[in-house]
Amino acid sequence: MRTLGLALSLAFMLATVACGGNSTNPTPSSPLPPPSTATPDVRADYLVSQMTLAEKVQLVHGGAALDWTQHTLPRGGAGWIPGIPRLGIPDLYFSDGSVGVGNSVGPATALPSSVASAASWDLNEAAKYGQVIGAESRAYGINVNLGGNVNLAGREPRGGRNFETKGEDPILAGKITAAHLKAIQGQFVIAGIKHFGFNDQETGRTTANALIDERSGRESDLLAFEIGVKDSGVQSVMCSYNLVNGTYACENQYLLNTVLKGDWAFPGFVMSDWDATHSTVNAAQAGLDQEQPENIYFGSNLLQAVQTGQVPQTRIDDMVHRILRAMFAVGIFDHPATVQPIDAVTDAAIAQETEEQGAVLLKNSGSLPLDKTAIASIAVIGSHADVGVLSGGGSAQVNPVGGPALTEGRPCPPCWAQVMWDPSSPLQAIQAKVPLASVTFNDGSNASAAAALAASSNVAIVFVSQWESEAMDLPSLNFTDVIHPTPINQDALVNAVAAANPHTVVVLENGGANVLPWLANVNAVLEAWYPGQRGGDAIANILFGDVNPSGKLPITFPASVNDLPRPVLATPPNSTTPFNVDYTTDAANVGYKWYDTKGLTPLFPFGFGLSYTTFAITNPQLTANLSANSLGFQVSFSLQNTGARAGSEVAQVYLGLPASTGEPKRLVGWQKVPLSAGQQQSVTVNVVAADSSHPLSYWDVNAHAWLAAPGTYTVYLGNSSRNLTTAGTFQLP
Repeated sequence: MRTLGLALSLAFMLATVACGGNSTNPTPSSPLPPPSTATPDVRADYLVSQMTLAEKVQLVHGGAALDWTQHTLPRGGAGWIPGIPRLGIPDLYFSDGSVGVGNSVGPATALPSSVASAASWDLNEAAKYGQVIGAESRAYGINVNLGGNVNLAGREPRGGRNFETKGEDPILAGKITAAHLKAIQGQFVIAGIKHFGFNDQETGRTTANALIDERSGRESDLLAFEIGVKDSGVQSVMCSYNLVNGTYACENQYLLNTVLKGDWAFPGFVMSDWDATHSTVNAAQAGLDQEQPENIYFGSNLLQAVQTGQVPQTRIDDMVHRILRAMFAVGIFDHPATVQPIDAVTDAAIAQETEEQGAVLLKNSGSLPLDKTAIASIAVIGSHADVGVLSGGGSAQVNPVGGPALTEGRPCPPCWAQVMWDPSSPLQAIQAKVPLASVTFNDGSNASAAAALAASSNVAIVFVSQWESEAMDLPSLNFTDVIHPTPINQDALVNAVAAANPHTVVVLENGGANVLPWLANVNAVLEAWYPGQRGGDAIANILFGDVNPSGKLPITFPASVNDLPRPVLATPPNSTTPFNVDYTTDAANVGYKWYDTKGLTPLFPFGFGLSYTTFAITNPQLTANLSANSLGFQVSFSLQNTGARAGSEVAQVYLGLPASTGEPKRLVGWQKVPLSAGQQQSVTVNVVAADSSHPLSYWDVNAHAWLAAPGTYTVYLGNSSRNLTTAGTFQLP
């Protein structure tokens, strides 16, 4: 394999002989390229110095034809930029990948939804999740990943892409996302974080104008991005379709130049969402580095703008430098990919582990775990549980290994993907647990027939599902069937089954929060999210107690849609006129912070999740460090498994800032601890003010900086945002 230095030296000599070192192919500033040990910036600068203007323009726009939706791009991805062989610059191949490698790349491991990864509250598990995406992208020759959705699900619980997100809290979402992205880039693939910013609903997403003030933005959605960017070293950011305070995100000076490239010193490149570019000069000057997926604005128009001085030469050099720097930083030049089969067996095991760690037990009045020795008959009802588990739609859709178990319709408008069920049958997995029992399936289309089957069975397990997809939002937070021409009233189905059998267990397959009007009537509820490639096996393991559920909600479940900041979804007047989506109502108080400030009781609070065992958190000890150089605190406590089963508990630390800040309490730290039955362990959670999450600070709009306010800080400890005790207080002068 040739080194980059040799390749570039040879390329330069050939170019010099062919072109005589004229202005079209400029004479290099140094006789030899820098060594591979040089920094990504130095190596990128060298290549920029060797490029013609036309070559520079080639790297800042997608290589798709203007009818890119009508044909398959190279390697089946979502985007492509041809390289420059004479300089040894390889092609860039882009693929979607929030929950696995998407598009037409090839069969890939369908991971559980990203919100399930967040529900594990485990950064090590999140890293495994990202490792699967990175490894399978690389195996298919994809070197740019378009995942990393960190928009806050709590802004709009009906949002069609909430399943791709990491929940409602900016610190949890940012940390989980950073773990995904860092692991992806560990596979020599450029990772991406999106959609920057405030792309929190899909309805009218290309004309929605998100209204939010500076402080609220920095303490909510932008904080999630800041953590994700800083903690991961991510090399690409995708700007969103929507406007923010009157300006499109992909030409928004405040977002791209002031915040991202200025305050956060982001060294990588900003690409547009697909067809989210609206201008040439304004977009380039505002910080957009790459138009996707074609060249409407950043092709000949940009070349002309540079030639006429409307866009400075230094700006296009910076655009190209950032792209090349990203390629060097993650190892695309030094570690070219070899297309090869994916490790489907290993990756499927990680998918199953993610689901087992992220599924959340919401209710259990004694039916779970199911007793394999005592059950003679089980009714399995609804949601195609005989063949597979539901997945989310849109660009995040993964073509699963083994092919889909079932595809249905094109229901909504406007969705381009079919509804897809991953090939992992809960029915078969349940039957395998109790081979001597009678396990019977009913599709749930007739509530009376389902209830009759339930009445004749020891246990009834009802699977209810809510499909989500890009380019649509949910019509309600009920389990509304948007798939079939004749919808199934799943809430009525659950009530009918529960009336027939007191041992009714409900399994939720959904992308976010739902209201559960039948909750009081059922015995147990398991939140399975979109469970992924081996979701059926994972669900069966949890139902029968082979795995003890340990997931915690990364989102609040409201008691009613009327409790939301915006009970009615903002909708556009037409397809072209911008319309306001007012986030000044909830401001920085997204999710649980909204419910706390308004005194509302949620159906299930943020951080909540049951187990088959019990835990006790005792003897909290607070130690504050008030040194300016190491400001922070630590909470030490005893955590004991007081039950008869091994399990894991997530101890959560929240902080109340001084009253002068007007801030509700916020999550600032946590630790997931596995314990055997009866085991007790000393645990310490450290919170450092200098962390990228700014846990002790508020955003000061006058200083345009994070500041720690003087006054009393109250530290809380518990296992959900609504089950906390005071661990102590400390004062900042």
